Order: sequence, then structure tokens, then C-alpha cells
Amino acid sequence: MQWWNDFVAWLLSDAARPWLFTAAVLFASVVAAGLLSAWIARRAVRGLIRQRDRELRNSAVAALIDAATEASVWNSLTPQEQVLSDRAVGQADLQVRLLPIRGADVAADWASHQLHELKRASATFGYQLDPAVVEFRERLLEWQRHPSRTRRDFRSDLDRWRAQRNDPEQAIVAEQDSWVAEQHHERYVPSPLIDQPSAAEANSADANSADADTGPAPVTVNPPVDSTADTAESRH
Repeated sequence: MQWWNDFVAWLLSDAARPWLFTAAVLFASVVAAGLLSAWIARRAVRGLIRQRDRELRNSAVAALIDAATEASVWNSLTPQEQVLSDRAVGQADLQVRLLPIRGADVAADWASHQLHELKRASATFGYQLDPAVVEFRERLLEWQRHPSRTRRDFRSDLDRWRAQRNDPEQAIVAEQDSWVAEQHHERYVPSPLIDQPSAAEANSADANSADADTGPAPVTVNPPVDSTADTAESRH
């Protein structure tokens, strides 16, 4: 215990004060440096996360706006182009729903409904849907800048459309949409009378080709016999 008593006596003496002050300053410097480094690293990571989220949001919004442009002329696209457009819309919709933003699913539902309306109206209005596409673009850009404020507007629109879904006219609109889709599909289906020959024509063509290959049988002509030579040989 003598060494402990000596250490306590030295610690309480005036000679130990400079050493204690230096140790306290070093300890405080190390703690401050550690806290400052952690704060800087946290700010840098949060900045990278915000930048990544902003890039994902920009790409999703751009894909939805491009899909709205194609939806405005939906009835003039081929079935293959419609399939590719639907795949792009599905990917953009998934990106919007996965964004770490409150109300992202509401914005995705609103955009899906608007795209469906643009597709349905393209059969009757055609290229007159440019104002609707511009409005769709401006609403999405506003949601990108102010998600919380625009989310309330989107929710009110969805509630209003949900209330209109029970309207008897919606059944007529659905039947009209199915009829338009069927007509569009039949426009690009090849006609069997033009592309595929009938069975009678195929059989007639096969018979003609067989006759052309066989043809008439060749005629054999025997050479004439010299009767004068035969008579001379019999006399001799």
C-alpha cells in the first residue's frame, strides 16, 4: 500500500498539476476529434443517401413522364411497343413505391390512374392530349419538389375517383375500353386468307409440281434395216 500512498501524495502535490493539465487537454482533444470525425462521416453518408434517393426519384419521375407521352398515343402503337411500354411503366411504378418518402405509394397510385385515363382517351382524342400530358408532368414535378404538400392533393383525387367508380356509367366505359382494345388487337393480327394458302390450293400445287417432274415418256426409234445388203449376202 506504500506505493499507492506515494501516488496519491504525488497526485495532490503542486508538481503533478502540469502533468494532470496536459493529460486532461490530450484526453479532451482526442474525444473532440472523435466526435467531430463521427459528425463529419454522418453528414457525408446522409448526403450520399439523399443524392441517391434524389437520383432514383428523378429517374422514376422521368420514366413516368415518358410513359405518359406514349400513353397519349397508345392506340397508334403496335402490340409489341405496348408491351415494352407497360414493362417500363411497371419498373417506374416499383421505383416510386420503394422510395423512402412518405406518401410515395399515393403518388404511384395517382400516376397509375392517370396513365390509364390517357390510354383510354387516346382512342378518341389522339394527339389532342398534349395539355393532359403537360398537367401530368407538372403535377409529378411538383410532388418531386414538395412531397408532403402534393400528397394531400393526390389523396383527394384518389378519393374522388374511388367515389366515382360506383357510377353506372363506368360499366359502359369499361365495355368501350375492351372493345377498343379488341379492335386494336385485330388490326395487327395477320389475315389467314392472305398469309396461309388453303388446302385445295396446296394440293393443286403439289400435283402440278409432280407432273412437271415426271413429264411424258421418251419414244425409242429403231434404225432402218438395209434390205439390199441382206439380199447380196444370201446369194453368196
